[in-house]
Amino acid sequence: MRVKPDLMSHSPDYRFYAAWLLIGSLLAGLLWWLAPVLTPFLIAAVIAYVLSPLVQRLQAWVGSGVPPFVIVLLCEIAFLLLLVAFVGLIVPVLFKEAGRLQAQLPELLAQVQTAASPLLQGMGIELQLDPQGIKELVTTQVQSILHNSMDSVLASLRIGGSVALALIGNLILVPVALFYLLMDGSKMLTILRDWLPRKAEPSVVDFVAEADSVLGEYVRGQLLVMLSLSVYYVIGLSLFGLSVAWPIGILTGMAVFVPYVGFGVGLLLAALSGFLEMAPLQATLMLTVVFGVGQLLESFVLTPRLVGERIGLHPLAVIFALLAFGQLLGFVGVLIALPASAVLLVALRRLRERYVGSRLYAG
Repeated sequence: MRVKPDLMSHSPDYRFYAAWLLIGSLLAGLLWWLAPVLTPFLIAAVIAYVLSPLVQRLQAWVGSGVPPFVIVLLCEIAFLLLLVAFVGLIVPVLFKEAGRLQAQLPELLAQVQTAASPLLQGMGIELQLDPQGIKELVTTQVQSILHNSMDSVLASLRIGGSVALALIGNLILVPVALFYLLMDGSKMLTILRDWLPRKAEPSVVDFVAEADSVLGEYVRGQLLVMLSLSVYYVIGLSLFGLSVAWPIGILTGMAVFVPYVGFGVGLLLAALSGFLEMAPLQATLMLTVVFGVGQLLESFVLTPRLVGERIGLHPLAVIFALLAFGQLLGFVGVLIALPASAVLLVALRRLRERYVGSRLYAG
């Protein structure tokens, strides 16, 4: 039986795909093995990908009159200043709420006992709290934790400073890697392109362009999610009269790029502030309404619609990607789950097109 010429022309080179599959598997294994070391480079790469369009537009606007490294340096400094301002907005709130919690813990426990005792007595349970004793216990435990943490840091310094040096090294490495990625990112891509086989270059360049388009949609969608949730949480917490609604709302919204972390931190801070500022029932209502609706809004409306649909991922695929990459690579996996899934989706589309045009599909 003769095979139709059009099917023969679309017949895939299985050795070519097997070689690339082997290379991809080796790279995935290397990524998994080096995940702890790659963390600062991945963080710098993500930031560089977001800042690159801004750098390119500024370079086109100012022309050749300003050296490229000056523009890169200014963009990086501006980003770092925004990051410092964001941290400066949040850290004072943490210290303020911690001090208020320690000072008002007896009164808070008394309110809890007053509110819960009638309900528990109806169930035959007697609730008797010793607020002052609990305050002393909490204070002792906090001091113990701080003491143990300091002991760990000092022990690390005595054995070579592994923890401290790693932390300081990452804090220095991220800005340095970010600078070089913004300066020489295009040159690095050109070098990688020169390594490609001439036969495979057009298809690989086309694939990278499509993946870049999908990743751009992901970044824009994620920024819209962060902005929308920041506005929502600020308004929601302000309507309930929380005095620190602005910093907590902004933190909760901006931290959603790490799934569940922003929600958890924001919920904890809002709970501490709410129970210290208002009646327990009102604080509970605030947390239930604002954060319950916010989580539903993020999980079932904003992220699937603004991120998942933009990159072509079904909402269930978004959830699975977060869990799978988190299981494989930990925190790094959660950071790269959706962009990596977007690239994999482009690859699967290409493979499906090849498969549909092959003799194997035609039977």
